[in-house]
Amino acid sequence: MNIEDEFASERLCFRGIRENDIPAIFLLHSCPEVARYNTIGIPKHQQVTKNVLSKKINPSDPTHLGWTIRNEVNEFIGEVGLVLAPSRFKKAEISYSLLPSFWNNGYATEVVTHFIRYAFNDLQLHRLEAGVAINNKASIRVLEKYGMKKEGQHRKILPLGDRWSDSLSYAILKEDMGNN
Repeated sequence: MNIEDEFASERLCFRGIRENDIPAIFLLHSCPEVARYNTIGIPKHQQVTKNVLSKKINPSDPTHLGWTIRNEVNEFIGEVGLVLAPSRFKKAEISYSLLPSFWNNGYATEVVTHFIRYAFNDLQLHRLEAGVAINNKASIRVLEKYGMKKEGQHRKILPLGDRWSDSLSYAILKEDMGNN
């Protein structure tokens, strides 16, 4: 499996998450708009963020991959991650978060498009999955825009703040790539 630490899409640069990225990711996770659909909630301090990211920072764990997202002027705008299942399943789950000031610029769509291609072309996976809170309409649109299909709904599975939320399961198969 070919795992890249740094690469780019049309407008964005992705670099493997490092310890010195923790302050920026802490600020991302501290945004109430981002935390609204994030199961980790708003971290109380940077150590919480470091603990959450520990598997993505540790290169000895090849199943939890994470990258920072930077725009054309090398400004931090978010993070993206893949969690790989055991190799025999040839699948992963994608997650992503962007700072609210960068929403509605097509960046999330570019991230998802790039990582779907990366998962199938570079990592040679068979399937890419995503879970999304049922009320996260913007993220649902992003997933569907590239052809991810809704496969199911999990009732009250996501602890979001002081409530439970349903989650929708989305996936795309390598064979679906002919449609995009």
